[in-house]
Formats: sequence, structure tokens, C-alpha cells
Amino acid sequence: MNPVLSVNDLKTYFFTEEGVVRAVDGISYDLWPGKTLGIVGESGCGKSVHALSILRLIPDPPGKIISGEILFRSQGAEKSVDLLKLPPRQMQAIRGNRIAMIFQEPMTSLNPVLTVGEQIAESIRHHEGATAAAAWDQTVKLIDRVGIPHAAKRVFDYPHAFSGGMRQRAMIAMSLAMKPDILIADEPTTALDVTIQAQILNLMREMQNDYKMAVILITHNLGVVAEICDEVIVMYAGKPAERTNIKQIFQTPSHPYTWGLLNSIPKLNEQTERLIPIEGQPPNLAKSPEGCLFAPRCAYAWDSCRKGNIKLLPSRANQTASCLLHDPVMRSSAPVEIFHKAQMNHLIEAARA
Repeated sequence: MNPVLSVNDLKTYFFTEEGVVRAVDGISYDLWPGKTLGIVGESGCGKSVHALSILRLIPDPPGKIISGEILFRSQGAEKSVDLLKLPPRQMQAIRGNRIAMIFQEPMTSLNPVLTVGEQIAESIRHHEGATAAAAWDQTVKLIDRVGIPHAAKRVFDYPHAFSGGMRQRAMIAMSLAMKPDILIADEPTTALDVTIQAQILNLMREMQNDYKMAVILITHNLGVVAEICDEVIVMYAGKPAERTNIKQIFQTPSHPYTWGLLNSIPKLNEQTERLIPIEGQPPNLAKSPEGCLFAPRCAYAWDSCRKGNIKLLPSRANQTASCLLHDPVMRSSAPVEIFHKAQMNHLIEAARA
């Protein structure tokens, strides 16, 4: 079996008056059919820019995809194609058809002056060349499939008449109208209460099983990641900080940033008075410091962390992290108290797991 998507050293920069903003600065991964890859991190770490780069929706200027490959292999295709090299017309045929996206805020993604049904049917007519009647019939079936009651009537409603959860369901229906190979979901449960969030996640899982799609889930919510993902990439300041499977990210996290993310969320089996925040702020990507970008906020950093380019290093089987604690040569130069502190953190996390 071949990956449906292979992203290799993707870099997307924005050229501003302040300087060059390295929004995505070298991310690589394979996405497999039927699997879900979670991409997590704080706001501004490059998650959404990476997704827009896949669809080639980066505004130029000021943004530009500097380098890399995005190799896409549709179901039944003999070979993959590099999306970055496709002519605009061919890319348009893939965008929304073979690779679909649920954008972060459904109210701003839906056109307020068109009915929900018109917007879904338009996508079907554009990509399939279906008649108006056939597209409308398929729209009603999709609205019903995603769990919106009285579908035959609700297709005539405008977006403002839908609740937040219903708008998200409508966006899912629109994204899945063409039965895509890949669904990119950018914060699909933001601003939804936990009950509706669970319903949306269950719906996405059902639709993924029905259509055998691969899913890229972009979120800052580690609870959502635990619920639906198979693999996880933790991003920080435009770079991958850690990559592993869903079990290891919670049981044996390897990067200090991941430790901080996990320590900052409540745990039902612990009685603590307050959460432990990650001190400081993400760096200004137009003036990125040398070395590890997390070093200014890291309790385990030493002088070597502030030099050179820190690459992903194997920390365990099927797990990599961009941290010198996993470099056997560089680790030998770490102050004893730093290494012991890191070891103690591993023991604490293992006990919690």
C-alpha cells in the first residue's frame, strides 16, 4: 500500500516589512489511506498555513511556498503527482474534489447570502457536471446523512438559521460531497460544547469509514487527538517538534514542549490546585533565535541548544523529537542537573500513563 500524501521538507514563508516570517519551515510526513494524522500545537505554530499550502491557497504576495514536495496519489492512480508543480487548472480539479477541507470557522466559510443547499449543490455541479436536479437530490441526501433533521426543508435555510453544530455538519457535507481521498479538518470542533464536539467527531469517524478517506486533523485540543488520531505531529514555531503514534504521545512524550502541553491540561485522575502553564510566548518567526526555537521557554535547555539547527532525532521506536536530549553525543555535554531533571520528568510521565 502506498501513502496517499507525502509531504517532504515543505517550507512556506511570508515576506513582510518586518522580515521573512518562516511560518512553515521544514515539515515532512506520509499520510496513509484510512488513517488520521493529528497536527497539534499552540496558535501561530504553522498548522493552518501547512494545510493551506497543501491546497495551494497561500496568498502570493506576501506568502510563498519556498521549497519542498507535496506528492499526492489518488485512489486507483498508478503514480503520484507533485501538487506544487501542477498547472492552476489541474490543481483546481483536485482542490475540493480529491482533497477537501473543513475550514476553522463555518460561519465565515459559508456564504451568508446563499442557502446552505445552494452552496453544496454548486460544488457538486462544478466537479461532477451534474444537472441541477441531480445535484439538488444529492445535496438533500448529504444533509440527511450528516444528521441534520428535516433535510428536504433545511436545504432552503440560510447559514444564520443553523446552530454552530449544524453549520459544522453542513461544512462536512460540502467537503464530502465528492467522496475525497483526503479530508483536512482545521479545528472542526472549535467553539462547540463537549456534547456537540463528541457528535461531530463521531460523524467524522463514520464518514471516514464509509469513504475510506485519509484525514489530517488540525487542532490544539489533545483530547480530540486522543479520540480520533492514529499518528501525531507536534508543531512549534513552524517546525515539527515531535512525531509519533497516538499511544506514545501520551505515554512516553519525548520533547519538552510536548511535556508542557500535556502538563497544561487537566487530568481526571489527579487532584491538583492549578495547571502548569508553559512560561513565555512563542518566538517572533520574523526574528527566530538560533538553535532550538523552544529553548527560551525550556526548563531543560543548555548552551548547546542555542546553536545550530536542531533536527528530528530518534527517541524511541517509531518516535522522533527535535531535542538534543536524544542526541547521544550532544547529551554528554549537558549539565548533570539538566539531564537528571529530564529523566525525572520521563519517570513522572510514565507513572501518570
